[in-house]
Amino acid sequence: MAMKSQSNARPHLACELGADYVVAARSDRGAISVSGQELAPGILLPNLTAANLGDFAAVRNAVETAMAGVAERSRDVIAIVPDSAVRVTLLDFDALPEKRQEAESMVRFRLKKSLPFDVEQAAVSYDVRRQNGSVKVVAVVVLRSILEEYESVFLDAGFNPGIVLPSMLSALGCVQADEPTMVIKVDQGATTISIVNGNQLLLMRTLENAPGALVATQLAEDIYPSLVFFEDNYFLQVRNILVSGRAVAEAVGPALEAQTGAKVSDLSPENGTGDVPGALLAGVMGALKS
Repeated sequence: MAMKSQSNARPHLACELGADYVVAARSDRGAISVSGQELAPGILLPNLTAANLGDFAAVRNAVETAMAGVAERSRDVIAIVPDSAVRVTLLDFDALPEKRQEAESMVRFRLKKSLPFDVEQAAVSYDVRRQNGSVKVVAVVVLRSILEEYESVFLDAGFNPGIVLPSMLSALGCVQADEPTMVIKVDQGATTISIVNGNQLLLMRTLENAPGALVATQLAEDIYPSLVFFEDNYFLQVRNILVSGRAVAEAVGPALEAQTGAKVSDLSPENGTGDVPGALLAGVMGALKS
């Protein structure tokens, strides 16, 4: 799902902006090349309602450097933005018009009361699934001013962000889930949780992290209410948990398995390339696979 798409041809480049890192990747006939740059604290501050780029020039320079390692002559890129900068909402409808403009009006109306900002000032993208007489919608909402910030960084660096994706939805491109599976992405300042079953997204939440280093027991306690909510409402049990971002299965697996009873593994099994840890590759890898 894209917040914005300007071309029918999917780019072979992807670049993710996180609170403390930039990761770029290129797909060439199945081979993936990767480059990354760290960001100092305060340069990028993901949030829903205020400016995200504390230092535009520093972020642009990091994008330029990361992209220089993989872009070659390509200029079209899938831009991946932090989950804390967007709102992803799951909606159910009895019916939804086939005409895009009419359907979007209904989606915006449903979103209106659940957002901390005016939905009319936001960009809205959504995916529709019609099954068994019902309509399920996954809606992505971001303030236009914030979307334009991220787009401007890429444009200023000489790239065209024709597709823009939230980090978790991008990472789900790596997931093959034949049974209920929880995906956890831990970043500086926030943890995003999703649960998928087959090709369907059933739950997604972004939680604010407590200050300080990641503590596995705290992560287990934070995700447990979402797990219980899902199992109570869908009468399904999560068997697998995939972790990525600043969390790796070796570190957090024992605490998560003790709390949930599910098997914990890494979403990105790759070891990474150069200075880019494998756990940070889920977003760009998922974007290039989707």
